Amino acid sequence: MPPFMNTPVEKMDGPYARRWWALLVLCLSLLIVVMANTSLIVAAPDMTRDLGLSSSDLQWVIDGYTVPYAALMLVLGAIGDKYSRRGALVTGLVVFAAGSVMGSLVDETSAVILARAIMGIGAAVVMPATLSLLVAIFPRGERAKAITAWTATSGLAIAVGPLVAGWLLEDHSWGSTFLINVPIAVLAVIGALFLVPPSKARGMGRIDYVGGLLSIVAVGALVYATIEGPHFGWGAGPVTAAVVAGVALPAFVWWELRHPHPMLDVRKFRMRPFSGSMLAVLFFFFGTFGAIYYATQFLQFVLGYGALETGVRLLPLAGAVFVGAAATGRLTPKLGMKVTVTAGMVIGTAGVLLLTRIDTGSTYTDFLAPMMMLGLAIGLSVSPATDTIMSSFPESELGVGGGANDTALELGGSLGIAVLGSLLGTAYRDELADLVGNRLPAAALQTAQDSVGAGLAVAERVAQDPAAGPQQAQALVGAVHESFAHGVAATSLVGGIIMAVGTAIVLVVLPGRRGAQRNEPSGGVSADTPLEGAAERVDTP
Repeated sequence: MPPFMNTPVEKMDGPYARRWWALLVLCLSLLIVVMANTSLIVAAPDMTRDLGLSSSDLQWVIDGYTVPYAALMLVLGAIGDKYSRRGALVTGLVVFAAGSVMGSLVDETSAVILARAIMGIGAAVVMPATLSLLVAIFPRGERAKAITAWTATSGLAIAVGPLVAGWLLEDHSWGSTFLINVPIAVLAVIGALFLVPPSKARGMGRIDYVGGLLSIVAVGALVYATIEGPHFGWGAGPVTAAVVAGVALPAFVWWELRHPHPMLDVRKFRMRPFSGSMLAVLFFFFGTFGAIYYATQFLQFVLGYGALETGVRLLPLAGAVFVGAAATGRLTPKLGMKVTVTAGMVIGTAGVLLLTRIDTGSTYTDFLAPMMMLGLAIGLSVSPATDTIMSSFPESELGVGGGANDTALELGGSLGIAVLGSLLGTAYRDELADLVGNRLPAAALQTAQDSVGAGLAVAERVAQDPAAGPQQAQALVGAVHESFAHGVAATSLVGGIIMAVGTAIVLVVLPGRRGAQRNEPSGGVSADTPLEGAAERVDTP
């Protein structure tokens, strides 16, 4: 076998001999895509100070990555299917690295947001390519194990991102958290060329670009409205985006139902294993990303941990992901994916609800069990759900399948951070006004209500004011901490309720072993042993 891999997967007589090495390359590519968001959590305070970011600026530094990432995955996955999945992977890594270099060099807010958007475009190419290549390379019998490793990598990135960023921020500026992506991307490109075989869909017709454009508009407008509206008010921009999303989504469904070769055959949502798994991924990452977002802020701003210390304290989450991944590999074949997926969602819901106990006396120990439960839930439930989603697509649509799975994941995470972050901000502002509203000037109170970081910055200025002094500053710090703890507890209750409702819906939608097996003779999809090229529908048993 030559060192440079030129033989397409489709022309191999048997399983690719170096497929596990190829999986390492795919997981490495996935790692930096997910780390690009999680590392920013601990770099945000330094960026805010250096660039003078407002709350709105910081939100769009984060979500400048998220919007193109979520909106483009479906279309770019289809393009990868049509022309070259490995080529898409390499191209996406190069674009991602270019955006990272730009982000490390610029010193203006608009330029940082643009760099993050470029990285998001690259990520939208990489993410579905990793999953489509994985399914193309691995035979059915090994695919669940490979997807489990892929899922565990996502969980690992949640903890490794803040850890690596924290280590870099000890001696370097926030720009280093962008630059660290470049050598990893270069290594992944080299690995892709030498270890990942070429692959593309056989007999794929013309790409449905109209459907693709409608999906971009629908998802992009929905994510924009969800981010901007709850945080900064439902002005003309968010309302217009919501209306556009409300029009584009049914237009997309209408077009796809009538197109002979749709971008995404929406009839798949009549398949209970597919629709249940998509809902599971969306609801699960809604709660998980939201909880990690504000838990990390509590560790930094209330408990006073530095960036590196925060990253270290997230490592148990990563360890729990691997425990859950090992468990699901054994449990899913025995119990069925409905049991493991819903069990994982129940554990994740309980983990979020545990955060309702957070108050001003809470320590890191109070976060340890919830974080480990969320990690265990990721490992236990996401892998079988992803495996079911990918098995609902024929070989010619693996990139689209990866795009659909990843869109649900990213949309759920975006909604979680936006909605729960907005609820947290509202609870924090109201509580702070109740505690110190009559003791602070209106302008200072308004600034302190912007975020917990802004509240602590106001306290620092109060400490330097001869008319106030350290005692009043310390009282304000206490009020900020109490208000944020109250916000975390209140938001966790809402997040837990939403996840509980989502768990109940998934429990009803996913068929059990018997229901799935009764439908298999007519060409249905088993929730436990998904089949390639499944029929379009699984009827309710």
